[in-house]
Amino acid sequence: MAEEKSLSPEARRALTERDIPPAVMDIERGHVRRFAEAIGDDSDRWADVAPPTFLRAMLSELPSAPELEAFPQMLDGGSDWEYGEPVRVGDTITAVTRFASVNQRNIGVGPAVFLQIETRYTNQRGDWVATQKNTLIRY
Repeated sequence: MAEEKSLSPEARRALTERDIPPAVMDIERGHVRRFAEAIGDDSDRWADVAPPTFLRAMLSELPSAPELEAFPQMLDGGSDWEYGEPVRVGDTITAVTRFASVNQRNIGVGPAVFLQIETRYTNQRGDWVATQKNTLIRY
C-alpha cells in the first residue's frame, strides 16, 4: 500500500505566513523589444511601454519549502491577471509574492497540495502595475 502523504494544518499555515523576498527588475528597452518580437508583435507601440504579458518574463523564485518535499511533482493550474499602470521602459518593477492559500485534497494520482500564489507588481513610485494569482498543484 502506498504511503499516505499529508500536509498538516500547521505546515499549511506556516506557508501562508512565510515571508518571501521580493524580486526586482529594471525594464530595459532591448528586453521589451525582444519580448514583443517573441510574441509576434514588433510594432512601434512597444517602443516605450511593455506589452501587458511582459511581466511573465520577470523571474520571481518561490522559496524552498521543505513542507512540500513529499509532493515532488508539480502542475501549473493556471493564472489570472489584473493590470493597473503600464510598465514603461526605465521603470523598476518590484514583485512581492505570497502563498495566499494552501489546501490539500486527493486527485486521481493521490494526495495533492493546491497552492494559490499571489504576486503583486509595483513600479519605483509604488504604483500598482499588476497582480497575478497562480495555482500550483503539487502531488
